[in-house]
Amino acid sequence: MTLVQLEYIVAVDTYRSFVIAADKCFVTQPTLSMQVQKLEELLSVKIFDRSKQPVSPTEIGSQVIAQARIILQESGKVKELINSQQQDVLGELKIGVIPTVAPYLLPQVISAMLAKYPDLKLLIWEYTTEDIIHHLKTGVLDCGILATPLTDSNIAEVPLYYENFVSYISKNSKLYKKKAVDAADLNDENIWLLNEGHCMRNQVLNICRSTKNSRLQGLEYNTGCVETLVRMVDLNGGATLLPELAIVDLSTKQTAKIRQFKSPEPVREISLVTHKNFIKKRMLNALKEEILAIIPKAMKQKKKKDIVGI
Repeated sequence: MTLVQLEYIVAVDTYRSFVIAADKCFVTQPTLSMQVQKLEELLSVKIFDRSKQPVSPTEIGSQVIAQARIILQESGKVKELINSQQQDVLGELKIGVIPTVAPYLLPQVISAMLAKYPDLKLLIWEYTTEDIIHHLKTGVLDCGILATPLTDSNIAEVPLYYENFVSYISKNSKLYKKKAVDAADLNDENIWLLNEGHCMRNQVLNICRSTKNSRLQGLEYNTGCVETLVRMVDLNGGATLLPELAIVDLSTKQTAKIRQFKSPEPVREISLVTHKNFIKKRMLNALKEEILAIIPKAMKQKKKKDIVGI
């Protein structure tokens, strides 16, 4: 039994395809299949049911793969011990970020990290919270940046900042004349929401305590983009809620439509999350430092703020 064989069965389990797994492992599909077959022969078990599409592990195969992940994580610690003695931040860091954070946080962070750590390779994907958690557990991602708390015992959370929600209100709304709003004020408004599956959608509904969302006659608009919510309010009326960092680049006319919430303001907690067995500590700390360097001081404190659940 070799570490390479274990890497191959983990890859097949992750991607549920021998072809894709081989591509991700940079080998030919026959080579990968042969090594998986050799491992099955050595263990005298069938790890994968090849009759199913997509391919899936057998019952005993799932247990073997789970143990393979642990072995690979532990073996990776040897290299990390060596790297921890070096001053340079180097290697590959795979990051998943929720779409309501990525465009407002990552551009500055990426620029700073690439300039400071030339031997670091960043691989970044925008995913929903559910996808990030799944990919952390299967090893596809090293870390995630998303809203917490998650209450998942297999996931470690390091809070980074606390971001206020603000309301964005059409000029045609009766709330437009208010200087600040209560969550209850929004119950009678048509609220533009993100798609199902986005944690910010759940947070907005928790704030408003309503499932009412804005639909024009003949229109049901599904979006995962915060900028689209802004445009919908601008052109079609109603209201939406925005995270604080998303309002920085709004025009002067758009900024006039922002209304803060009365105290205690609803906020979301944004954290750096990893699997509990994550080992690339040096790279993670470098990422954390660069994020905190661009976050306003006021957003690093949660005092007198109401963290909204997801």
